[in-house]
Amino acid sequence: MPETSARHRPTALVVGGSLAGLFAAAALAESADVTVVERDRLPEGVGQRRGVPQARHAHLVWSGGVQAFDQLLPGLVGEVVARGGRLVRIMRDMVSRAPNEVWFRRFTSTHHRNLVCSRELLDAVVRDRVLADDRITLRQGTTALGPTGDATRVTGVRVRSGERESVLSADLVVDASGRGSRAARWLTQLGLPAVAEREIDAGVAYATRLFRAPGSTAGTNFPLVNVQANPAKAPGTGGIILPIEGDRWIVTLAGTRGGEPSGDPGAFVDFALGLGDPVIGELLADAEPLGDVATTRSTANLRHYYEKMRRWPDGFLVLGDAVAGYNPVYGHGITVAAQSALAVRDVLRSTGVRAPGTARCLQRVAARPVAAAWDLAVGQDALYPGAAGTPPTAVERLLARYVDRAVATGARHPRALGALLDVMSLEKPATRLFSPDMLVPMLLGPRKAYLQGPPLTEAERKAAVR
Repeated sequence: MPETSARHRPTALVVGGSLAGLFAAAALAESADVTVVERDRLPEGVGQRRGVPQARHAHLVWSGGVQAFDQLLPGLVGEVVARGGRLVRIMRDMVSRAPNEVWFRRFTSTHHRNLVCSRELLDAVVRDRVLADDRITLRQGTTALGPTGDATRVTGVRVRSGERESVLSADLVVDASGRGSRAARWLTQLGLPAVAEREIDAGVAYATRLFRAPGSTAGTNFPLVNVQANPAKAPGTGGIILPIEGDRWIVTLAGTRGGEPSGDPGAFVDFALGLGDPVIGELLADAEPLGDVATTRSTANLRHYYEKMRRWPDGFLVLGDAVAGYNPVYGHGITVAAQSALAVRDVLRSTGVRAPGTARCLQRVAARPVAAAWDLAVGQDALYPGAAGTPPTAVERLLARYVDRAVATGARHPRALGALLDVMSLEKPATRLFSPDMLVPMLLGPRKAYLQGPPLTEAERKAAVR
């Protein structure tokens, strides 16, 4: 049972002040007094921060994450929308070509709403909301050096602030420090065996540029436009237009080994025109660029199987990208971070922070959304040449073919699309793809023919012209 008010409240220490760390702090605040340790200085209001180099690229939050946001921090989504974010109806407000080169129809019957805004805005709203809680303290400019304790229990973290080193004690230490996490090394230093890992690296590079919304698209609900890469045609290239607050478009282009976009501003639109469909490049013809091109190559899928370790210390938990980082093209990292934090909060409503075995239980429940997103990401990326040390297994190839067929069915049938989106949005497990909503139209045939091109209306095309 949770600790009662008769005892002083437990303490928790969260390493990392990005979204995963802030969600973790919000989840823990019901049960403990929380200190967030962040090595950077966080911006005041909406602004870029050093520790999130991927923040300039396109981000969206799937409907599974939208639901988790409002369960963890009621009203959060409304706050983002009030400050310029947008809830996009999928697929009504989205023009999307799947990896198998099938265009989705813009059905209006699904309930899915994705949250779209700049990463800077989302970070600012979450940060303001979480740090307003007087049970949560932020220590900026403080670097976590390593845990204290032993292989049976972690008791705190050694930190450095300026030239001064000290120890912060806590009943629960949470590593939410992202892809650069040293949790695996910390555990071996405590005497635990190495954690199992798996990496799938499709070699994707990203190039992103901001544009002023062209023509008369400013202030409208112009659709997201997404051309996904096809793993069967290496190199795979794709891109997305994401209309965001401030009458701007974030445009992110991507390519695998041998087909990477460059940071050359003069080559940006030409690369977009050379995608499997030129629609993104065509829409940018009259768009005014805002700033330079940002690039990144840190896109590998990397997972640590902490939940499967035979021994696990009390008082220690790993969350967010520190557990698994995904190719950003799938847009699942933020949703997984929120869902994992929500799972942690729900366990702690009936189990004490200090209770033996609590940390192992938390690590296992937090891994469930991780596993769902991982299977979706590697199911595609493992098919690219050189993506993994070993080729995809027969089972992985079989599942990939089934997903391709499910996508093709969903592109033409609204019920099948709903089932597909339930899984892609991380609202429901992959078994939903084997439900009657998917199997009946898959076996008996969809109602509508495949689209021959992007389902943009003529009015939408004209709106993007000066």
